[in-house]
Amino acid sequence: MKDIISGLNKVFDSRVRLGIMSILMVNESVDFNMIKQLLDVTDGNLASHLKALEKEAVIEVKKQFLGRKPNTSYTVTPLGEKLFKEHIDALEKLINPLS
Repeated sequence: MKDIISGLNKVFDSRVRLGIMSILMVNESVDFNMIKQLLDVTDGNLASHLKALEKEAVIEVKKQFLGRKPNTSYTVTPLGEKLFKEHIDALEKLINPLS
């Protein structure tokens, strides 16, 4: 059993981080407010999870102004894409070990 769970990545253990990565994997770029709305989390909760993912270099942050309003958007890095796919593969093996 240890071998099955060895592929899981601790970075993606949280449901919020799993949600963030899932959203970013299917979108080129997503802004803070959209992620917040989709996951129904508080600003502080989301910010702390985004910061943790950024620290691990699995997401990239882009800050800009749209007109006069600040806008922060996020994308998955190539490393993040690789690690998240490995994590999902490990989850699938855990759910269905005979496949």
